[in-house]
Amino acid sequence: MTITLHHLRYSRSTRVIWLLEELDLGYTLIEHDRDSATGRSQDDLFQVHPLGKAPAVEVDGRVMMESGAIIEYIIEAHGGGKLGVAPGEAERSAYLEWMQFAEGTLAMPVLIHALGPRFGGLEKLPPLQGFIEGEVGKLLDYIDAHMKGREYLLDAGFTGADINMEYLLEIASKSGALESRPNAAAFLNRMMDRTAYKKAIDIGGPLVFSGE
Repeated sequence: MTITLHHLRYSRSTRVIWLLEELDLGYTLIEHDRDSATGRSQDDLFQVHPLGKAPAVEVDGRVMMESGAIIEYIIEAHGGGKLGVAPGEAERSAYLEWMQFAEGTLAMPVLIHALGPRFGGLEKLPPLQGFIEGEVGKLLDYIDAHMKGREYLLDAGFTGADINMEYLLEIASKSGALESRPNAAAFLNRMMDRTAYKKAIDIGGPLVFSGE
């Protein structure tokens, strides 16, 4: 079994490096650069996948994208029972829900809020600003309340859902959004203190721009 990870710095693909390091799986890393003017991926990544997105992973005979799907698939197909919750186990539904929550619910408002200053500020669009700030606050409050008295998202322990969630919380923390949410902040700090996370950053660079 060979895994090839196409990696773009400051992207979700660092999640997959982290996952592979946690599972101690061998892989080949191919790095791709962003266009210096646009910040977007360049032509070489479009040769890997038509959408030119990172992460793109060559595994088991096909190219996969979508970091959440990649995390879930690698855990189930190659994780050896680690970092997942198998069908029939008590927290299976919660595991799937948290895995999907990160990108399906949390990502859009958090990313728009983070990117707003680059485009002149959300205050120029008051209805959008009100909606986004309201959503970000509601969702982060939900996570903070859930993490009270918990070490990980699930009682089962550290899973791929924690890896998927960390990226969005790291972005949110750059704007100070976790300062009033100590449980979510403590969770983020625990994730960033993991040996495999630190190794992923050493290999692939920071997950987010310093200004995010």
